[in-house]
Amino acid sequence: MIAIDILSDAFFAAIAGVGFGAISDPPLKAFRYIALLAATGHACRYSLITFVGFEIAGASLVGAFFIGLGSLWLGKKVHSPMTVLYIPALLPMIPGKFAYNMVFSLIMFLQSIDNPAEKEKYMDMFFSNTMIAVTVVFLLAVGATLPMFLFPERATSLTRYKKKI
Repeated sequence: MIAIDILSDAFFAAIAGVGFGAISDPPLKAFRYIALLAATGHACRYSLITFVGFEIAGASLVGAFFIGLGSLWLGKKVHSPMTVLYIPALLPMIPGKFAYNMVFSLIMFLQSIDNPAEKEKYMDMFFSNTMIAVTVVFLLAVGATLPMFLFPERATSLTRYKKKI
């Protein structure tokens, strides 16, 4: 049952990653790697949250790091920069629930200006959801770009062909 949960999470993340990749028009051979990276990163985050007890921010950092490492390694096969692979793979990991609740609580706050108790409740919800959404998005960016700083020679070689003399 656990394996089915992880595989279904990975499958749907792969589909979403391919959809996001189609928007940015990468090379055709990049789609299978985008799907693989999205599935790997999202399944890693899902597993850490569900089975290990990580919170969403830390699990997103680890998942994004695996996506970044994978894009560093697979970018050579596609002859594309890392960003072509890791940006569409990261997008399914954006915390949409928290972003939605952030906007919802802001709208509800504005509608309850005359009710101090409601106003306080929605303001608290707004700041809580905003902090989670912003932190997760920031850590996704950090995790995905960290491999570039750990292996700078590998990152620059993805976009530069060596001229044969």
